[in-house]
Amino acid sequence: MQEIERKFLFDTEKWKPQDKGVKIVQGYLSTDKERVVRVRTKGKKAFLTIKGNQKGITRTEIEYEISIKEAEVMLKMCLDFPIEKTRYHETIGGLLWEIDIFHGINQGLFLAEVELENENQSVELPSWVTQEVSNNHRYFNSWLSENPFSLW
Repeated sequence: MQEIERKFLFDTEKWKPQDKGVKIVQGYLSTDKERVVRVRTKGKKAFLTIKGNQKGITRTEIEYEISIKEAEVMLKMCLDFPIEKTRYHETIGGLLWEIDIFHGINQGLFLAEVELENENQSVELPSWVTQEVSNNHRYFNSWLSENPFSLW
């Protein structure tokens, strides 16, 4: 129930997809600082996720699988702009990386994240990583839903 992750910007000229990716659409029912409630469709599945306040690169995360129909209804109730992206997966140095190419109002943003077992775990950074943004709130999806990248 703890999520420990680091986020990075990356160079799309140096990175090439290793799989065909999966389309994700997500919206936020709450973006309160103490708790974020997200609904997401990911391919043919859907999830409701509650995330607690981040401390360092760690926060509580509780996720439930829900039906696509429930997710579609909830997405219509969400605040602000939906997040649209294609997610790719790569294993590097024994760790699973999630690489997101954003679409729609966040077009032009490219983020890679890696989940860790503890905050001090060492990470082999791929050559395509350019800058760490783990503690920069502007790169949290909940913030991007209210403040789209295209408007920065």
